[in-house]
Amino acid sequence: MRIGELADACAVSRDTLRFYEQRGLIAARRSANGYRDYPVEVVQLVLYIKTAQRLGFSLEEIGSSVGALWQNAKPDQAVAQLLRDKLSLIETRIDQLQQLRQELQQRLGQACPLNP
Repeated sequence: MRIGELADACAVSRDTLRFYEQRGLIAARRSANGYRDYPVEVVQLVLYIKTAQRLGFSLEEIGSSVGALWQNAKPDQAVAQLLRDKLSLIETRIDQLQQLRQELQQRLGQACPLNP
């Protein structure tokens, strides 16, 4: 599948696909004329990458986990564990932000908000 076909199938730009390839997230074979030729299963991989990004995963996180997921005998369980781990990180971050919010609100009531 050529890059334009893959871009259309995944609703992403060609530049996005080139970027993913530069980052090592996807790979294409090169035909004799130099065109990129992607296997059909790359569609599923690109859709996974886009979904993972939408769920808050960085490209670095995706890149470090995608190989193991594709090799895993039970990929659904592996993905579920990644989601649980991400949720835990988000909940921790929410707690930290709520504490920060409380401190900021308290400091607003002080004469000099930056004094310890």
